[in-house]
Amino acid sequence: MKKADLINQIAEQTGVPKVDVLVSIESFFTNVKKALAEGENVYIRGFGSFITKKRAAKVGRNIKKNTTVYIPEHYIPSFKPAKEFTEEVKN
Repeated sequence: MKKADLINQIAEQTGVPKVDVLVSIESFFTNVKKALAEGENVYIRGFGSFITKKRAAKVGRNIKKNTTVYIPEHYIPSFKPAKEFTEEVKN
């Protein structure tokens, strides 16, 4: 399913114009990204959690040049589904 398909389904189910649904979804995505960038986690009961995970600093290798590369510690976004979400997908 693509974002356009999701927007169409929500618009059909709710009767809200597609433009308004698009603005709402884009606003949701923007706010989740902004919260994660600021170090906040986003918890949605019954759906899941958008969290940041810390990756420790490490030494990697550049295979083409055969040199070592230092990779600093950094944070990556992650999604952890809620128990209800996981059970519904399983069944």
